[in-house]
Amino acid sequence: MNSTPARTGATTAPVPAPAVESDLQIAGDILAVQHLLQPAREHPTTVSEFVGLARSIAEDRASWEHLVRYDATTRWYHRLRTGPGYEVWLLSWVPGQGSGLHGHGDSSGVLTVLHGELTEHTSRGRLTHRAGAQRVFAPGYAHEVVNDTLDGAVSLHVYFPGLTEMPMHSCSPSASGAASDPAAVTA
Repeated sequence: MNSTPARTGATTAPVPAPAVESDLQIAGDILAVQHLLQPAREHPTTVSEFVGLARSIAEDRASWEHLVRYDATTRWYHRLRTGPGYEVWLLSWVPGQGSGLHGHGDSSGVLTVLHGELTEHTSRGRLTHRAGAQRVFAPGYAHEVVNDTLDGAVSLHVYFPGLTEMPMHSCSPSASGAASDPAAVTA
């Protein structure tokens, strides 16, 4: 008996070898897959490491939650940590409270929302950041951060190098048609 299957005249196309997938295709967003993240370094030096530092502090609620205070008369802030070339600030926001349009001098930064929701106004528009959201910015970046909700909010700010100035700007991007060039806003 012949064990070879009979041919009916139809041909089968060769099955292509599976395409090599990148880590992102396999795992999805690496920031959403905790076991793929590098542990935060004690002394971060890159933007990615500062983002990791902010994430590790955010996850360690016991280290900051008991420090939070809400003040209806002024923005409350607390320097949580300093390190070589950086500092970490904890801020609270009561409903309606905002920062005013400001820059960060020569510092870059990572803003992380720890609790609640904050609205960021820039020359490019409005962004809503909910708990867990992070925003990275470079020197010369100007924005206004506001709590537009009816609940309190808490945010974490990592500045590198440490914040030496926070120049205020006279025109709010949320209230005017601010220039589309961030450098023009900070001039």
